[in-house]
Amino acid sequence: MKAISIENISKKYILSHKKKKYQNLKESVSGFFTELFTSKDEEETKEVFWALRNVSFDIEQGDRIGIVGSNGAGKSTLLKILSRITEPTSGQVKVNGRMASLLEVGTGFHPELTGRENIFLNGAILGMKQHEIRSQFDEIVSFAGIEKFLDTPVKRYSSGMYVRLGFAIAAHLEPEILIVDEVLAVGDSEFQKKCLGKMKDVSSSGRTILFVSHNATAIQGLCNKAAFLQKGNLIKYGEVGEVLHDYMTSISKFQLQQNWETPEEAPGTDQVRIKNIEVVPEFINGSKNIDVRTPLKVNIEFWNMLESAHLNLSMFLYNMTGECVFNVGSQAKTFSKGLIKGMLEIPGNFLNDGSYYISVMIVKDTADPIFFMEDAISFDVADWREGTNWYGKWPGAVRPINIPVQTWKMDGLI
Repeated sequence: MKAISIENISKKYILSHKKKKYQNLKESVSGFFTELFTSKDEEETKEVFWALRNVSFDIEQGDRIGIVGSNGAGKSTLLKILSRITEPTSGQVKVNGRMASLLEVGTGFHPELTGRENIFLNGAILGMKQHEIRSQFDEIVSFAGIEKFLDTPVKRYSSGMYVRLGFAIAAHLEPEILIVDEVLAVGDSEFQKKCLGKMKDVSSSGRTILFVSHNATAIQGLCNKAAFLQKGNLIKYGEVGEVLHDYMTSISKFQLQQNWETPEEAPGTDQVRIKNIEVVPEFINGSKNIDVRTPLKVNIEFWNMLESAHLNLSMFLYNMTGECVFNVGSQAKTFSKGLIKGMLEIPGNFLNDGSYYISVMIVKDTADPIFFMEDAISFDVADWREGTNWYGKWPGAVRPINIPVQTWKMDGLI
């Protein structure tokens, strides 16, 4: 049974821009001074901006939908249309069931009313009867943690108190459809954990959830499907893992491989030149993203132009703040001229989530660096957790389950 049917939704806004009407350089210079004392001579131009364009997908009853996309992708606009806060320019939405939304801090509250009064007001808006609201009242107050401020006008609440009460009302008054925007980011980590746990409870009872978040791990843990929006267009809708892979790929600015065909074009010196360096993930359990579980192999090939050279490789892994997570080196060996391969194995369940950069050094006679390639490749490691309702940042440079082993392998001439 369809809970929501979205059919070719588009939303257009008209943006106004004001522009000074200076005709030449003299007017531009003089205008700088005269506009301080006179009314500004401006002309207004208008721009058409499409927040959404022809977005269509169906949400089945009991689905848990994560909505992802960069800022300005149209996520909040879509939720506002679904929540009947704004109307689409074209297209239609069909909703089957009672809906509760938590979109912005303070949405749905009357500032002059107390927390107690706003609970009953929101329940009435949802179409609930007085006895239904009373049956959930104590749980709402306890979840929000506002017992001391229950009879205080909400205009005196902090943003955190607003969010706690708003979510408690939306989740406990038993809507068939619950819509939650990134507003949860306002709360502290303990409250976020409670919210995600409550949303799991809500979804297990067969109710439908739409959840907007920039936290891909939280979406992975909570949702069974996802929608990826980009510049107002629906890029992909379907199984959550596949959609998140496409989304993460689209925002990644990192480079997993660099390759050069000939020594003449390759970076290096007259002694050695780099042919190829790459990160090769060994995905597990059908995953398509590098996450904290993923074992990695770092392969490097370089041309040696020296006769009987005693060489070894040294590799540096840095995190996004520039701190060196580790530096490992291979055993030195004697090589003739030719192509040399090296490989570093980084086990799964070792690196923390984050962004990483790899630099490589080729060393002669164990003490003479003959070439250093800084920031040769870079990659992202995504978070992944199970058995938890908390998805805040895990502290630390590394995140081992057991003691890892890095292994260098260095082959001879190819």
